[in-house]
Amino acid sequence: MITDAFALVFQPSVLLVMAISGLYGLFVGSIPGLTATMAVALMVPFTFYMDPLPALAAIVTMEAMAIFAGDIPGALVRIPGTPSSAAYTDDAYALTQKGRAQSVLGVCLVFSVAGGLFGSVVLMIAAPLLAQFALQFTSYEYFWLALLGLSCAALVAKGSPLKGAISLGIGLFLSTVGLDPVDGYARFTFGSADLVGGVSFIPAMIGLFGLSEVIRNLLRFDDNIQVCQTEKGGLFKDVFHLLRRRKKSLLRSAALGTGIGALPGAGADIAAWISFGVSKRCSDAPEEYGRGSLEGVSDATAANNSAVAGAWVPALVFGIPGDTVTAIAIGVLLMKGLQPGPAIFERQPELLYAVYIVFLLANLLLLPFGYLAILAGRWVVMLPRRILLPGILLFCVVGSFAINHSPFDIGVMIGMGLLGYYLEANEVPIGPIVLGLVLGPMVEHHFMNSLIKSQGNPAQFFTRPVAGILGVLCLLMWFYPLFSFVRRWRKK
Repeated sequence: MITDAFALVFQPSVLLVMAISGLYGLFVGSIPGLTATMAVALMVPFTFYMDPLPALAAIVTMEAMAIFAGDIPGALVRIPGTPSSAAYTDDAYALTQKGRAQSVLGVCLVFSVAGGLFGSVVLMIAAPLLAQFALQFTSYEYFWLALLGLSCAALVAKGSPLKGAISLGIGLFLSTVGLDPVDGYARFTFGSADLVGGVSFIPAMIGLFGLSEVIRNLLRFDDNIQVCQTEKGGLFKDVFHLLRRRKKSLLRSAALGTGIGALPGAGADIAAWISFGVSKRCSDAPEEYGRGSLEGVSDATAANNSAVAGAWVPALVFGIPGDTVTAIAIGVLLMKGLQPGPAIFERQPELLYAVYIVFLLANLLLLPFGYLAILAGRWVVMLPRRILLPGILLFCVVGSFAINHSPFDIGVMIGMGLLGYYLEANEVPIGPIVLGLVLGPMVEHHFMNSLIKSQGNPAQFFTRPVAGILGVLCLLMWFYPLFSFVRRWRKK
């Protein structure tokens, strides 16, 4: 069976498809606004003419490459290429501004590969067990999980916790724009049809991180100053020392990412935010987070890449998509007459094992492909700002328009860019805004469903074992700072 799977994967046609789709994924992921989901969706028509394994291999390789490629513009020009890179963009860019662009990109590459390989191994060994655990989640567990992610905003935010809470409140308010998830009436749309679907996340993220940086640079423009200088030494100068020193943190982040990825609807972006928050809580230097922490970058990038493999656990075992990419992959399988689920283990085990091998091979290919992508993108940091800033602005406009082909999204990007610049000028972090936009709808949806099921009884939120554990964790995160403050006050 294993021998047959290897024979299926190591055919010239399959390897060629993986190489082409990998390059395509790197290209799309490195352009702000063009997400991994969009890359896979654009590839679907080509899979009509492929056999099942090459089609799945193209999707797996493309997603793995695109998730990593989003780190490159995030580190170099402070625009996350994909939403999963937003959690640590501030830290990666701060390190670039300190002349450590090579170090941060080398760490992103190696820890992405390590996290992806860990997730692939877990997918191979524990797929049925993780899928059964994920299927036990109801609206109560999802509510607490999303709330736990929101609670991480207090850990992610740099500076004053109050300013972090204000930023999170702005993000949560923006997430309520659009149709109510229960009653279906329009909220805060002011009669605009463009706002019925809510504030589009990608243009908002591009404006907050990209346009605000362009405005900041324009206001202190000096054509003789380059964006940054790169340090001397190789790309992997700090990587292997960091790997030796943070083996336990790498395993923790990769395990956390895989577990969150296995939960349907969670995804790599939530895994990155939660892992970054946990990393800060466990760090010996939490004050560096948000200002240029290589540890935070390494943990978060390992988590979002391991979540890619985790999302395939419920998709392959039970036919339930873990994220939007696996939803597309399930559609491709159904189109080819294959039904994902428990039966696939018995009817076509060689195809399943071949997919496992593809995951391992795609993450190994990421090392040379990602190295070449970094070399190709590193020239960006050496450009004079009179060339770089118009280019960034162009990508901001194109990336915002490409999502829905709507000029309104360009306006959203501009508005969020101005907001981001104003907030950062007053030392209010913008990371929690992104977190609120991502998790706000999930919190509201599952909270309302849970209230309806429990008939308004709050005790029901703690009756299930997993929900109770997550709920207690959230309460501890909320009240621990208060207890610490009271204890310090009493000592004084």
